Amino acid sequence: MLGCVHIVDDDACFRTAMERRLKNAGYEVATYASAKDLLNHLSSDLGCILLDVRLPGLTGPELQERLSELGSTLPIIFLTGYADIRTTVRTIRAGAEDFMTKPVSTDQLLPAIERAIARHSSAYRLKNALDVVRSHIATLTPREREVFELVIRGDTNKQVARACGCTERTVKAHRHRVMEKMQVRSLAELVSLAERIGVLNSASSSRKTA
Repeated sequence: MLGCVHIVDDDACFRTAMERRLKNAGYEVATYASAKDLLNHLSSDLGCILLDVRLPGLTGPELQERLSELGSTLPIIFLTGYADIRTTVRTIRAGAEDFMTKPVSTDQLLPAIERAIARHSSAYRLKNALDVVRSHIATLTPREREVFELVIRGDTNKQVARACGCTERTVKAHRHRVMEKMQVRSLAELVSLAERIGVLNSASSSRKTA
């Protein structure tokens, strides 16, 4: 399966026609008559959202904002029969993948969906990778976490030892365990992981305010 396309539109005929078209193209499809319906069945599985602008209750742009607040990474393609520049700019600036005017041809729609799902796949893999890093950090003891934060900000073993009130030999032992738990082989890898999840920035900020 290529991924799930979530169609949010209050026009039942449009939903049915679009569902048939996308299933024929190999996609799994879920349809919703309102923003509330989507929110009640929201998932993080691979896919994207085809979203109407004018909806009962929450409008399309309002649903986009709500999904962002919820941390959803599902890319959004707006489909509307009432396009205007202000709404287009608003939704694109808020992160929409594309903005199309109905009726939209299959030649226009399918490449847009393919791009959206590819982007979601990349974001999904990155999130999983970062979650793994965070889980490794969670295994560090308080002292190992302290050594970890001092090391990634560039402190030498001697400086770390002084800050922790221990010997350099003890610091080396802690560093070794930190490297093992974080599953890295070099300081460069350790710093790179810390930077990716924001720990390096936090440690640097703490140093400046110390």
